[in-house]
Amino acid sequence: MVGYLFAGQGSQYVGMGKDLYESFPEAAKVFDRAEELLGFELKKACFDGPEEKLKSTDVSQPAIVTVSIAAFEVFKARSNLVPSFVAGLSLGEYSALIAAGALTFDNGIRLIRRRGQLMEEASRKHPGRMAAVLELHVEEIKEICLKSGAEIANLNCPGQIVITGKAEAVSQAMELCSQAGAKKVIPLEVSGGFHSTLMFEASVELKLVLDNISISEPKVPVVSNYTAQPQYKVSQIIENLVYQIRSSVRWEDSMRFMLSNGVMSFIEFGPGKILKGLMRRIDSNAKVTNIEVSADIEQAIVGG
Repeated sequence: MVGYLFAGQGSQYVGMGKDLYESFPEAAKVFDRAEELLGFELKKACFDGPEEKLKSTDVSQPAIVTVSIAAFEVFKARSNLVPSFVAGLSLGEYSALIAAGALTFDNGIRLIRRRGQLMEEASRKHPGRMAAVLELHVEEIKEICLKSGAEIANLNCPGQIVITGKAEAVSQAMELCSQAGAKKVIPLEVSGGFHSTLMFEASVELKLVLDNISISEPKVPVVSNYTAQPQYKVSQIIENLVYQIRSSVRWEDSMRFMLSNGVMSFIEFGPGKILKGLMRRIDSNAKVTNIEVSADIEQAIVGG
């Protein structure tokens, strides 16, 4: 059994997707269509930067999804493999929904563009920040969040939890985590306090967008970030995406669900190898293959 995983925000880098675009017509088609729908120079942002532009939420989100789906389409055209489950980290859940047939690429990329804009608007209105806390027990972090007013954004893997919220609350929580013995507390290069109550207004607006977009039942179960369980119905998908934007991402639980259901082999689509690194901490016996550049395609097809 195999599971497909899709990269989330933060995995972007200048140059991502260029090799795929130049090597495969399937990838070029995805990039060209995305640029046509989005109305800005997506390829230039991905291939040439600058980094500051690519880091902007309303650019990075559609860019990462485009690279991820380009990689997926190239692989799909060359493999008969059918996954048992798909999942994506935060933003990557939208790529997973496209791969599972719940969203068309056209609707998915428009939706992602709007989601990024809503998150950017919420960040300007309610300034926040995020930080990764390494090697501190989750119960201690929960207590620190209660004291400081920070919130838990991501339960990524054993020893890696991301906190979020108002800038001053996260700053206080970072200090308390360091005092409590965290190995490292790393501020994240993001423009706001995502996956927190600061995103409430964005989630309300997102619900209106989701209610007016065509979504189908997925052909493959998509494991939700919000529930860490597979979602099958359209109503479930909409509800979970609305909650996801303002709630904790339960990535470790999502991976453990897949592992407990017999998935021990995974393919990570998109820029970077973040999910492979997280899986190493969750279950070192699981195998993760990355599909990011043309050499990965050749290797995966030969290996498969």
